[in-house]
Formats: sequence, structure tokens, C-alpha cells
Amino acid sequence: MKRPMARGAAIDMRRMADWTRDFTGYRITITEDRIDRWLAQFRHRDRDLAARTLDCVDFVTHEQIAASFRQILGMLPGWNIDENLRQGRWRFVAYSGSAGESGDTMLHRFRLANNLTGRRFNELFIYRSELPSGNFGPDDTVVFVDDFSGTGNQVCTAWPLIRELVPVGPRLFLILIAACAAAVDRIEHETDLQVVPYITLAERDNLFSSRCTYFTQIEKDRLVQYGLKGDPNHPRGWGDSGLVLVFAHNCPNDTIPVLHARRRGWEGLFRRQD
Repeated sequence: MKRPMARGAAIDMRRMADWTRDFTGYRITITEDRIDRWLAQFRHRDRDLAARTLDCVDFVTHEQIAASFRQILGMLPGWNIDENLRQGRWRFVAYSGSAGESGDTMLHRFRLANNLTGRRFNELFIYRSELPSGNFGPDDTVVFVDDFSGTGNQVCTAWPLIRELVPVGPRLFLILIAACAAAVDRIEHETDLQVVPYITLAERDNLFSSRCTYFTQIEKDRLVQYGLKGDPNHPRGWGDSGLVLVFAHNCPNDTIPVLHARRRGWEGLFRRQD
């Protein structure tokens, strides 16, 4: 979470320009007019609070996503782009509960980021259904790819099905652009996956946590009230995660709903669907 500007800082052209620059590349273009409409949903007394919330947003650009995938792959033991220098066989798989989820998109971006699009690399990228026929051993590595885990729930829920497809033996990694520390702990406790996130979010990144000192309790309570308009069931974000994380390709539902929710009476700035 980024440090916001001081309370009472002007919401002027310079600040607006900083926001539109920082949020360049989001799936729905963030313009000054869109930000103005978003701010107008807050009471006049709370627009400073809304602006400071926007200051805090951790926006991960497409370039940063590509860089994260390159760095993570370079960290994995035994990997080399030269097949003759690799340790064992390697396979990359989308970690998705069903077709069309974020893992599929992230696997494609991972392949592009690491210059693995050539035909000679095709065998490295497989579908989950192909895992049982791999006959992998202890020298081999299976790398699952996705973008984010906030609570670990989605990963752990899908694990029993994936576990049936993965033979005992190979090293299993789950690489993520970002993850909450608690999610990493849960996944590694409940699955056989070693989690490798590029960004690890701590308790202080939960806006509603006592460890987040950028906002007073009164301000946090007001954000919850606005969150109820966007998502009555999860006004603090999914799993009460309280995040202000936004990816260029989409906004996680663990992020506070004032930023992304779209329902009657509320229009999030970083809405998740068209």
C-alpha cells in the first residue's frame, strides 16, 4: 500500500494527472471524468478520504507483470532456457478451477514474458489433463501459474482435483504476481505447492487492519459504509482482505469494493466487468 498525501491536500489538476498516469493501461481507461464521477459518489466531507484511498492504490502495470514473471522463473532452481542445461523435465500449467479463468491468461503472458513462444518450447506448456501422462519423477518440475491469491481459498479448494492429476514425485511450484502472506502460509500448509509470489502483501496492507496507520478508525468505518453500497456481503473485500491492489488486466475482489464494485447505487472506478 502506498502512502497517501496529507489530509486536506488539494484535489487539483496535478493530483488528477498523477492518478491518470499511474493507472494507465487498466482494462477500462481511467480518465479524469471517470475519477470525478467516482469521487462524486462520496459525501463532500468524505472526498478527501476517497482521494487519499486512491493515493494508496498499488497498481501493477502490464510491464511489471512481465518483469515479475521473468524474475520468478529466473529464481527457480534447475531452470535454464537451454534444455541441455535444465535439471530434469519442466512443464508449465495454468492453475485454474475451470477454463477461461485468470490462470489461462497468466500462462500466456508468462510465456510471452520469458521469450518461450517459439515452437521448440511448445512441449513445456500443457493442460492439466495432460499431467497424468507425464510420468514425472523427482528430478522434474511442474510450475503452476496464476496472478493472485488473497486468502488461499480458491487455490486450496481446487487442490484435491489437481492433486489427483499430479503424480507423486516432481517439484511443484505455484508462481503468482502477488499474494497475501497469510494465503501463502495456508497454501503451503494445505497443499504440496511451493508458492513463489513476486509481491507479498503483509497485514499492514489490509486497510482495515490496526497495522494500517494511514487511516483513522473513523475513516475506516466510513469506508466500510461506502463498501456496503458496492458489496453488502463483503464491504471490506473478499475475506475481509481490505486490499487496495489493482492489476492492469483486472481488479481482485479481495480489493475493497469502493474501488471496483458495480451495482445499483455504486460504480467502482476499477470495475471488474464491462
